[in-house]
Amino acid sequence: MSAAAKAKPTRRLAFKLTRRRIIAIALVVLGAFIFVESSILDSELITTLTFESTSTGQTPTVGNIPVPTSAYLLVIGLLFALSGALNLFEFEEARPRQVSLALLALCALLFIPTIIIAAAAGNETNLTTIVAESLRLATPLAIGAFAGIWCERAGVVNIAIEGMMLFAACFGFTTLFFLRGTALPLETAQLLAVIIGVLAGGVIALLHGWLSITFRTDQIVSGTVINILAVGVTSFIRREYLLSTEAGAAKLGNFALPVLSELPVIGEAIFTNQPIFFMMFVMLAFTHIVMFYTRWGLRTRAVGEHPHAADTLGINVNRTRWINVFISGMVAGLAGAWFSLEATGSFNDGMTRGAGFIALAAMIFGKWTPIGAFGAALLFGFSDSLGIRLQMVGVGFPVQFLQMVPYAVTLVVLAGFIGRASPPKAVGQPYVKE
Repeated sequence: MSAAAKAKPTRRLAFKLTRRRIIAIALVVLGAFIFVESSILDSELITTLTFESTSTGQTPTVGNIPVPTSAYLLVIGLLFALSGALNLFEFEEARPRQVSLALLALCALLFIPTIIIAAAAGNETNLTTIVAESLRLATPLAIGAFAGIWCERAGVVNIAIEGMMLFAACFGFTTLFFLRGTALPLETAQLLAVIIGVLAGGVIALLHGWLSITFRTDQIVSGTVINILAVGVTSFIRREYLLSTEAGAAKLGNFALPVLSELPVIGEAIFTNQPIFFMMFVMLAFTHIVMFYTRWGLRTRAVGEHPHAADTLGINVNRTRWINVFISGMVAGLAGAWFSLEATGSFNDGMTRGAGFIALAAMIFGKWTPIGAFGAALLFGFSDSLGIRLQMVGVGFPVQFLQMVPYAVTLVVLAGFIGRASPPKAVGQPYVKE
């Protein structure tokens, strides 16, 4: 045997670029950036975090939290860089792996406070307002994500949430606009407008079900057609019936939940709010309970995972899908009514601004679970609130870049932080009874 054959094969040091290592590299870069920025700031700069009621301005006994801005950012920058450096390596021993993962979790926990402190450097910022605003802006995203869960858990892809929201916003506001001239009280007219908006979303969902379940067309194409149709139809209605007249209308009023609205700090900011905001929490509990603790939820999940097996057990697959698609449309209609009846009191072309697609991202980020989707919607709502707050404190970025914050967060989260998302196995597959 030759010497070359006897020679031991050389071991190559391969560096596999995994998702965890990509996150680690991003943390190292972010830590270095924060460290450099902290060295530029005045060492005596103080950022004050306050806890105040949004309307009365009375500071509760919790008090304010002064944070040395430069020192805080310096420590956070070092922590991010250290966590990223440790997670670049694959440890075989349990203890180093646990330490690196713990640092990664700590960085995730401190990420949002770091953004808030950096954005308000040298000023006061009201954390109660940020939490309340994040929840408010997360309302249509969370409800839209719940709509996606109802539909996709049954095996039907629903990218038409955007179109359903837009139809609901248009028809709900148009109903309120024409009812305001009648003898109906304003509260009754608003209630009817919300109901019409919800039903409008349900009707458009029936169109989606007719195309994708009955005629078995491609479900993504069906949803895309509905989104395009929504832009054209709602724009026509606004131009013909709303634009030529006084199109303003009163928004849904606030009401206070007994006992909860009297809590310190968060009572008035969160529990004195508008009805669709509270419906977000009702839909969260309702969707979670129905999907995981009822017979209908079990059948829905069976239809979305193994429709043939469900059929052999006597479950009508297509009827189950029809019902869930209709419920999904009504839930999306409630999210659409938020835009025109609760947030603005008016209707504008394309006013949903891609919220339906962000709701889909929240659903995927939450792994098709209501609680996970709500957490993701809250993250996107915070990013939207952050863009608004950065404009208020006068950060020297163009407004257009600040308005891009929620969409950029959506891309980053979907691309790098959720890992492998496994949808229901039969989603997007039309069912033909054998």
